[in-house]
Order: sequence, then C-alpha cells, then structure tokens
Amino acid sequence: MTTTFKQRVASVRQRHEALLTRKNIRKDLGNGIYEKYEYPIITAEHTPLEWRYDFCEKDNPYFMQRIMMNATLNSGAIKLDGRYLLVVRVEGADRKSFFAVAESPNGIDNFRFWEEPVTMPEDVVPATNIYDMRLTQHEDGWIYGVFCAERHDDTQPGDLSAATATAGIARTKDLKTWHRLPDLKALSQQRNVVLHPEFVDGKYAFYTRPQDGFIDTGSGGGIGWALVDDIEHAEVKEEKIINARHYHTIMEVKNGEGPHPIKTTHGWLHLAHGVRGCASGLRYVLYMYMTALDDPTRIIAQPGGYFLVPEGEEYVGDVMNVAFANGWIADGEAPGGLHQDDDRVLIYYASSDTRMHVAESTVGRLVDYCLNTPADGFYTAASVETIKALVEKNRRNV
Repeated sequence: MTTTFKQRVASVRQRHEALLTRKNIRKDLGNGIYEKYEYPIITAEHTPLEWRYDFCEKDNPYFMQRIMMNATLNSGAIKLDGRYLLVVRVEGADRKSFFAVAESPNGIDNFRFWEEPVTMPEDVVPATNIYDMRLTQHEDGWIYGVFCAERHDDTQPGDLSAATATAGIARTKDLKTWHRLPDLKALSQQRNVVLHPEFVDGKYAFYTRPQDGFIDTGSGGGIGWALVDDIEHAEVKEEKIINARHYHTIMEVKNGEGPHPIKTTHGWLHLAHGVRGCASGLRYVLYMYMTALDDPTRIIAQPGGYFLVPEGEEYVGDVMNVAFANGWIADGEAPGGLHQDDDRVLIYYASSDTRMHVAESTVGRLVDYCLNTPADGFYTAASVETIKALVEKNRRNV
C-alpha cells in the first residue's frame, strides 16, 4: 500500500472507532417523565466501513466511499439473551431502505452493526422498498417482524410517485434467519401495523392503520384492531378503530401505533405517533395511551397532547420536524408477563428521518404519566379550566 492510502484508511478507521465507543451522557433536568441523552445512538456514520468503502487499493486508490449511507432511523427493538438489539432501517444514498441489526451492551451507547445487513426473503410480488419494522416476541415462540412493504402502484403507470403500502410479515428465532410469510391482506392500504404479543380469543391480534392511499389516511379513522385466525395466511376481515383521530389535536391528520404495548400490572402501555399539518409541513410527535389488561382495545387513560417531540438538532434532517418510534425495551423479568413499576424502559426514537436516539424512563413513571395527566378536552375553555384546577390545587398545598 502507498503511504497516502494507508494513512487515509487508518484515519477513517480511527474516527469510526471513536464514534462507536463514545460514551453517551444523560441530560439533566428533563420533564420528569423521561431523560434524553446527549448524542444520537446510531447515525449513518455508524454503519460498518466495509459496507461503504472498497479496501482494495488497486480498485480504490483514493479510498473513496463506493456506497454511501444516508440515514439510520425507525428501529424495531428487542432484548434477546441479555443483548440490546435494534433492527434499524438503514437508507442508502439510492433511497432504498434495508434492515440491519445493531447491538449494544447497555442499550444506551456502543452500538455496533452486525457484519452484514438482514437478507429479507421476498413476498410473491417483490417490494421496491421495505422499512419501519416492529418486533414482537410472541407467546407462540416466534419473534415477528412486521414492516411496510412499498411497491409502485401499477394502476397509475404514468405517475412515478404513485405507490401502495402493505404490511410485510416475517418471523425468526435469532434475527439472523428470517422466514417470510405472505403480506397481510386487508381491504385498504396498511402502514404502521403492529402484532400484539399475546393471543386474544385464541387469535393473533394486530394494531392496524387503514388508509385510502399511500400517504393520506383519507377515511381511515385512526389506530385499528383486527383479529387474524392464521398468521401464515393473515387476512383482516373485520377491523375497528380503537384510538381515533380528532380535529385540532396532535393527531388531526393521522396517527399510528409505535412498538407493541408493554404489559404492566396497571394495564397495557402504548406508544404511538400523531401527525398534524402546520405551516412547515407535517409535524410528527409521540404520544401515549393505556388500555385495560383484560381488553387491549379499551382505553383507560390518554394524556392530552404530545409525549415527546423533536428538540434542538433533532428538528433538522431529511424530513424536518419529525419524531417517530417503533421500538422500546422494558427491562426486567416480567413474572407472568407483567412488568413492574421499577423496570427500566428504553424508548428508541428517530428524529427527522435521519438518526436514532434513546430516552430512558421506568414503567412506574410512564404509568403515572398516563393515569395522572389530564386528557385533551378538545376545546380552549377545557384547557384553561384544567390549568386553573392545577393552580388551585397547588395554592391549597403551599
């Protein structure tokens, strides 16, 4: 090797290793519900150098990137055999997304990608793009990945932006070998589909998001619920909305389930995203709600407003003003499947379709937030009365 080539290889490797081993720092004085961390946990620069560079000096004398990576976002999450694993949506410079597993010893920093991206088998009709996997460790013994499979809408041959969205389904035992099942059949297009971790009435249960088009929900009213007899030939025959959209709220334009809910002694904890239109475009934020243990479709609490929004540098990226989450991990043994109040919860969220972050909380704090934060009254007058009631309570307790 020439000295120049060797120097550039060494410098690039040194910089990459420093990024991968950088200790993350928890921010102080948050909102009391969760703490954010100083640095993104995974960026395009975290992807392995071997994915991007040709290390043969003869073929790449300038040691330039042959394949560029654009973004790392919208990761499914699971703790498996003591390892914190994210199935990351990695987007190349060619706009194609693929899945890759990143592993951390603590869930906060030192994330490293496995050697190669995930090889995802195709459905009968190959998808142009796949992304945003939700991971569910189901009681049937399989780990399921449910993701969006995007294809061109061939009913509109002259429109190169016309697309369709279906829910792709695959299952695995180790996140290495994936078995592809047929895409979910439904009466409408589906995005943000999530598999519930338990059987309900002996059937597989899905959180859905019916929509009339690839982008617009149209008549789709919010987060849906559907029971499926056979996961190997999954078909939505009946669907009901369990978390509806509302005018002049954070979920006015659309909303969708994030990761599968966490089972606690108080009920099921849900994390979702809501979208509204504003002068700068669509604003994506995260919100929470809770449903009953004996009926995952019955809402028992929903705090008003957002839970997490892009802040500071998180606001800037490929698609501005977006916070999105489809993965979280609740630590703890969960006897009987129920997580306890002191179990740590790591919330993995992407900012502006560009990079991944983590926020940290506990089951107890998230339950307290859900059960004791006022609901949205849907009118200014109701908001004012809620604030006045809190002021009066604080006055009495001074």
